Amino acid sequence: MEISQNIALVTGGGSGLGAATARRLAAAGAKVAVLDRSMDAAEQVATEIGGLAVAADVSDATSVAAAFAATEAAFGAAPRIVVNCAGIGTASRILPRDGDLPIDLFERTLRVNLLGTYIVLSHAAKGMAAMDPVDDDGARGVIVNTTSVAWQDGQIGQAAYAASKGGVASLTLPAARELARVGIRVMAVAPGLFETGMSAGLTPEIRASLEASLPFPSRLGHPDEFAMLVQQIVENPILNGEIIRLDSAVRLAPK
Repeated sequence: MEISQNIALVTGGGSGLGAATARRLAAAGAKVAVLDRSMDAAEQVATEIGGLAVAADVSDATSVAAAFAATEAAFGAAPRIVVNCAGIGTASRILPRDGDLPIDLFERTLRVNLLGTYIVLSHAAKGMAAMDPVDDDGARGVIVNTTSVAWQDGQIGQAAYAASKGGVASLTLPAARELARVGIRVMAVAPGLFETGMSAGLTPEIRASLEASLPFPSRLGHPDEFAMLVQQIVENPILNGEIIRLDSAVRLAPK
């Protein structure tokens, strides 16, 4: 699908992978709605790229519906490109040494990472399905979700995070199969270790240890390298129903 002159919406667009994706799509000619829980963060990126800032909590269906409505009102049509980057990284053992079971944390992680992805995907699909196709294939839109290598290589302390991202991964094929009838492709990217807000606070020693675990290149990924793959997914019409690891060939150790 052509990116130029189409409308895109990127969740988690105020920072990290989402911000890089919003910038790349805008540079390719898209009109971009930057959705973030923080309006300040969304406005900063939107101002930079000439886009629209919308604030929403992806785990709240009413909030997401309002964000899609605001995007359509501002740009005159629903987005044909939707990229789900919003998410939280959590860490807790299933059975902590203090015996205080982190069930609330598990529920919150699934609500944001998995339910939030599903809510955005649902609203995206509804808007796309109502529009006319853009090419001879009958394409109406593309949805790209973000899972993680933890989907397959979850470490100790990542039970909630890995389960939430595993859910996103498992959602990919059935969503692509269902939405194929209306010309909507669904893909997922599973990034490994990237330069994001989660990695910003790493000590030099921990960073060096992480980089040493990456076969090649032995460094954390740059957010624009994630965005580059998103662009290629949007533009390549045959990519559908697949999860792509973007990880320097890393396989995470148990801890």
